[in-house]
Amino acid sequence: MLAGRPDRSVPPAAGIIGTPRRGALLMTTVPLWTDAEVERDPRVRAVFDDIRATRGSPFVNNFWRGLANQPALLERSWAALKEVMSAREGGLDPLTKELVYVAVSIANGCSYCIHSHTAAARAKGMTAGQHADLLAVVAMASQTNALANALQIPVDPGFLVGGERAG
Repeated sequence: MLAGRPDRSVPPAAGIIGTPRRGALLMTTVPLWTDAEVERDPRVRAVFDDIRATRGSPFVNNFWRGLANQPALLERSWAALKEVMSAREGGLDPLTKELVYVAVSIANGCSYCIHSHTAAARAKGMTAGQHADLLAVVAMASQTNALANALQIPVDPGFLVGGERAG
């Protein structure tokens, strides 16, 4: 039995997510909690209620449903994400945060996060042109990063904190 989850030999739909990828179905490595299961665990229910209230939507995505198998991890992860992605005075605006999240997700190869944060960026006003520019910047950064790493180019002293500024 996983943290508060009822025993059962096969999770609903055997963990299959209906997103085909090159002819195969993606499989979860943990069961995704249903709303009925969430209602039986007060810790998980509290986080899901906060997700719904914070986002102003009844939808709770599969990422959180998978983390529900470990309520402490679910609580920590939601609290940290909510803190980092919230609008703060003097900080980045919500759309910029989503764009950064998409860029890092591309760099890390996280298809789930690429899709979920691209959808979030669109909901926050990202245009098709901004998306195209984001992808162009990510592609260019990937290329120049690879070149700088392959050639082992030393960092200019003026780029280092406390280093001399190039004139």
